Amino acid sequence: MNGLALHERPAEPASWRIALPHTTAAVPTARALVRTALSEGEHAADSDTAELLTAELVANAVEHTAGRGPIELVVELRSSGCQVEVHDPDPAPPGHLTRPVIEEPDVWAEGGRGLLLIRALSSSCGHRPTPRGKAVWFTLPAVPAQRRPL
Repeated sequence: MNGLALHERPAEPASWRIALPHTTAAVPTARALVRTALSEGEHAADSDTAELLTAELVANAVEHTAGRGPIELVVELRSSGCQVEVHDPDPAPPGHLTRPVIEEPDVWAEGGRGLLLIRALSSSCGHRPTPRGKAVWFTLPAVPAQRRPL
């Protein structure tokens, strides 16, 4: 049949995967990758929120897992938004990511709010075991394209 196709297959999700050092230097690198990935996506999620939540996941992986091996960042763009995963070598599930928080964090404490931010700002989040440890992830919905300055 010649002419225009009425139905086209959806494009495969675009994804990025990078090994990051098991140091705090991984945080700005992860933020930059997420920013770049979302700027290239047609159905991008909110970049500021994605960067913040990615920074929290990477910082948690660096701070709360033992070892010197790299952690891995996976960013997947979908027509519905994006999913970000951070893989680390520790199989233990992350704190209060998917279960109810019984205690509120100390208002004077410098830490302890990262997982709360992820739960509050993502459309979904969780963790799963991997052959080398675990993956902690969040998803964000796509937002309408914003006008960009020329």
